[in-house]
Amino acid sequence: GSGAGGRDPVELPNVVRLVLGDPVEVDPAAGLLLETNVDDLDPRLWPGVLGELLAAGASDAWLTPVLMKKGRPAHTLSVLCSPASRAAVQAVVVSATSTIGMRVQPVQKVALDRTQGSVEVLGGRVGVKVASSGGQVVNVSVEFEDVAALARSLGLPVKEVLRAATAAAHREHPGASATLAPVEGE
Repeated sequence: GSGAGGRDPVELPNVVRLVLGDPVEVDPAAGLLLETNVDDLDPRLWPGVLGELLAAGASDAWLTPVLMKKGRPAHTLSVLCSPASRAAVQAVVVSATSTIGMRVQPVQKVALDRTQGSVEVLGGRVGVKVASSGGQVVNVSVEFEDVAALARSLGLPVKEVLRAATAAAHREHPGASATLAPVEGE
């Protein structure tokens, strides 16, 4: 409710507003989104910052290029984490970047069911993530780091090993979409 007093001071209004409500707690299953804009960090440092954030418990971290006031180019650092890892993640943001503050928002994430496996390709093994919805496989994705390591060990171009691994993953999980279409004969 609102109410007004009997006096009429010149320097400020004599009005009071009272709002009653119930405290709302953040769902512990929900995540947090931490964001900050940074315009003065050497861009060569960003890969290390992202790695530190993931090591500190962030479930994901990414950069978005932005143009700030006065036309300054910058990056928005976005980090997803659980409430339990917030302090550690926040400490990395403050220590590894030049930020002096950040926005924190509760977020909810919708994620497909996922399983991990591997496929044999060109004499090596490559990790595969399989996403399902309603019991149907909807996406298959090979682990790029595994592909790159196998390509190095075989002395082959990464794109060839990626194509072969994706084709093998599709053979094991037909009907799923992926970033690369299978190549006939592989």
